[in-house]
Amino acid sequence: MEQISEVLFICMALPMIPMLFILPDKKSRLFLGYMIIGCLICLLSAAIDNYLLGLMNYDSVYVTTTVTPVTEEILKALPVLYFAAIFSDDRETLLSISFALGVGFAVLENAVILVKNVSAVSIAWAIMRVIGAALMHGACTCFVGMGISYVHKRRKLFFSGTFALLISAIIFHASFNVLVQSDYSVIALVMPACVYIPVVVSEIKRRRKAKKESKV
Repeated sequence: MEQISEVLFICMALPMIPMLFILPDKKSRLFLGYMIIGCLICLLSAAIDNYLLGLMNYDSVYVTTTVTPVTEEILKALPVLYFAAIFSDDRETLLSISFALGVGFAVLENAVILVKNVSAVSIAWAIMRVIGAALMHGACTCFVGMGISYVHKRRKLFFSGTFALLISAIIFHASFNVLVQSDYSVIALVMPACVYIPVVVSEIKRRRKAKKESKV
């Protein structure tokens, strides 16, 4: 069971790599690539978290509420920052690759938890993981990516703005982890949707407006 994360990464993420050379659309390859990167980030953060867990006497509650939100959100943000700095800070692109990365992270994380607790899981558990943890990872990274598209254009705000975005994502992630392990787990399941739904509505309105303007 010690190598379960690595085995699942090989079985789930690596088979997607050949698709990068088949997909004809550049954006599709980009989004798939960032899903694979999300799986890789999950693998790396799991190794770091397990090491820190050992240093803290395997107090999983303390680690998941104070340590993992920091390591995971910083690691997830790095590929997004790299893309914005080297290639493009286009809002729509950053929003898409950020969410793809967060979903890739969540897919591998859910698979690892499933295999380690296969006798105790159910369909209800799977639905809760999708609504809660999976959407939370996507929403946090999406929030950082969307914010970077603004602060990257304003050089004086780039460093302070990026730091503020990371801190916000970390606090949101930590709050989710605290609530989901408490008697208020229902609130934790609602939190990601409160971030995701407004972003989706905003994007739909923006795209409709851009479509109308292009026809004029």
